[in-house]
Amino acid sequence: MIKTQICDLLGIEYPIFQGGMAWIADADLAAAVSNAGGLGIIAAGNAPTSHVAGQIKKAKELTDKPFGINIMLMSPSAEEIAQLAADEKIPVVTTGAGNPSKFMSLWTDAGIKVIPLVASTGLAKMMQRSGATAVIAEGCEAGGHIGELTTMTLVPQVCDVVDIPVIAAGGIGDGRGIAAAFMLGAVGVQLGTRFLVAKECNVHQNYKDKVIAAKDIDTITTGKRLGHPVRSLKTPFTRELFNKEYDSTISNEELEELAASSLRYSAVEGDIQKGSFMAGQISGLIKKEQTAKEIIDELMDQVEKILSKDWIASCARNDEEDYKGSN
Repeated sequence: MIKTQICDLLGIEYPIFQGGMAWIADADLAAAVSNAGGLGIIAAGNAPTSHVAGQIKKAKELTDKPFGINIMLMSPSAEEIAQLAADEKIPVVTTGAGNPSKFMSLWTDAGIKVIPLVASTGLAKMMQRSGATAVIAEGCEAGGHIGELTTMTLVPQVCDVVDIPVIAAGGIGDGRGIAAAFMLGAVGVQLGTRFLVAKECNVHQNYKDKVIAAKDIDTITTGKRLGHPVRSLKTPFTRELFNKEYDSTISNEELEELAASSLRYSAVEGDIQKGSFMAGQISGLIKKEQTAKEIIDELMDQVEKILSKDWIASCARNDEEDYKGSN
């Protein structure tokens, strides 16, 4: 069984985090992932504090394993939820959409392990200085809000500039991706899109069906004009939004208003026309619904085989035979 230092730090069985997906990652999914040996994460998103508190209470009833909460720092409820996390002594807090430095002492004083998401080496170094337990280096292959760098380029550069553990995210959907992340220097991975199709995930069935049906070229990035690019599946809505970004007669405020409720339309209502089905580029790898346990067991079985000496030796033999056959 593959264990890394992040497993010991967090008290989890496998070095697999479930992404904090707004409107999607609730107590049911987080508890299922934690019970399966990974780190389940509840997404606060833009939800009111009372809703997040209810999800935390439910997760504690569903699992006795460590779980986390993801706080989107741009949320109007961010400060209240930051305090809620401290009061509830949530084992792990992950953050996105901003710099969590002003909350770090609040969380660390409560014994919380803080693992911010970073999209650059500069932010990674800042988070280490602020007392982060680890960082999540997420490449632009991911679904949802993304940075500029790919996972392949970002992860090793972050590993080179910090001494704390690095979790790789973005474009990882199977054991091959996990093995590659380890080779880049990461000690764990975070997966979002793969867990969208977990049976315990309460996202609308239309969302799951679109991910399962997706091909390799079926995602699109919108929001670059607004300064916060988002990767989603191609739909009538995302194509319209993409085209309007190049229309100078449309203001930024109009674009923001157009996108405002699009994630809710997809996640809750399953609206194919008006929804933004955020998903990563690995959507094309996903072919079926599985339980969270089946997903994690399959991932770990794959990565253990890939990293085994027998598998590596087999690859070397095949390469040698191919080389001989071509001469």
